[in-house]
Amino acid sequence: MSEFSARRKRLLEAIGDGVAWFPSAPTAIRNRDVEHSYRQDSDFFYLTGFDEPESALVLTNQHEKHHEILFVRPRKRDREIWDGPRAGVEGAVQDFGADVAFPIEELPKRLPDYLGNVERLHYRLAQNGAADAELFDCLNLLRRGGRRGVTAPEAIIDSSAHLHEMRLRKTEQELDTMRKAASITMEAHLRAMQIARPGMHEYEVDAELLHVFRQHGSERPAYDSIVGSGPNATILHYRAGNRVMNDGELLLVDAGCEYDYYASDVTRTFPVNGRFSDEQRAIYEVVLTAQKAAINVVKPGVSLQDIHVGAVRTITEGLVAIGLLEGDVDTLVEEKKYEPFYMHRTSHWLGMDVHDVGRYFVDGEHRKLEPGFVLTVEPGIYIATDNEDVEERWRGIGVRIEDDVAVTASGFDLLTEGIPKEVDEVEAACA
Repeated sequence: MSEFSARRKRLLEAIGDGVAWFPSAPTAIRNRDVEHSYRQDSDFFYLTGFDEPESALVLTNQHEKHHEILFVRPRKRDREIWDGPRAGVEGAVQDFGADVAFPIEELPKRLPDYLGNVERLHYRLAQNGAADAELFDCLNLLRRGGRRGVTAPEAIIDSSAHLHEMRLRKTEQELDTMRKAASITMEAHLRAMQIARPGMHEYEVDAELLHVFRQHGSERPAYDSIVGSGPNATILHYRAGNRVMNDGELLLVDAGCEYDYYASDVTRTFPVNGRFSDEQRAIYEVVLTAQKAAINVVKPGVSLQDIHVGAVRTITEGLVAIGLLEGDVDTLVEEKKYEPFYMHRTSHWLGMDVHDVGRYFVDGEHRKLEPGFVLTVEPGIYIATDNEDVEERWRGIGVRIEDDVAVTASGFDLLTEGIPKEVDEVEAACA
């Protein structure tokens, strides 16, 4: 637990004489008395490694004895028979490093003791309604204590201001975990290429992805996989997954596993029958050229905007070269003539969340990359089936290629290296 302890201490240093409070993620009912699968809040897990619901963390430098306080579900034999073992109050201290722990039922009574006479509370409002209500009750109670010399916090500061900056910069241990997630995802994408064939349903490929994730120890997908064949490959967040894949079509698979709470995010596009058509190959090679060029830009001091601008230009040049756009490349880029084919950004942060935390702008400027940042690079070209501005032979082709990239002191580390993406590699994997 040393990594979690070090994170809490760094945050305590950052908040100074303030107090920080983090509630766990709430449970959610799926239907009647069945709950959705539980996943802990990323901020809470980042600081504690504790994945039980109905818990809370208080960090404070103001208390004489307690600096790291956990509120957890107490051990209850009758509930553990149904739901499994709990860490309990004793385990929260012994196994998770809290200075002290209390039953979660005591939070309303004890929280005012930690927030009283504190000027600044670090808490993320408007994210957990039940926790917000509990905080407001606590503040009202403290405000009524003015005659006894007790004051409520004068300022509530978004806890993400410090914490999300910490999460944005990955340690070597975090990067090792993300490499593991990437290696499992590589196996899943290879499996998808090997088993996909005309006549199969998209959901059969999705099932294979899930099988490989769980087979290798992944707790869950990092997001709902996108498995879109033929015209569905042109739908950016396609979800249905029930179409039969036909001979001569492409299959776009955007899928990544989550391992020990860290996400991977990979897209590959390949021919269902194992061979690209001339038009498919032409589009694919434009996207691949743009993706490789964009990855090579990654290094400290550049921004996601720099990466995106380069990808846009390369894609525009490629669209001109194969005849889908006409005119001067600079003018086409300036007038955004590429947008009917490439309408999304090239990169986002990646970490515990697939679209991870961290500001994209600093002082009004595009943020510069630093060692420890992890991002995706994912250009694409999508030609809608109803795009009458192009010849029919191009319509319904969708291609995206996405990898996960860590920024190093001198450049980048491609975390998802090894997943086929060259044309000959893809066709060999499909064979």
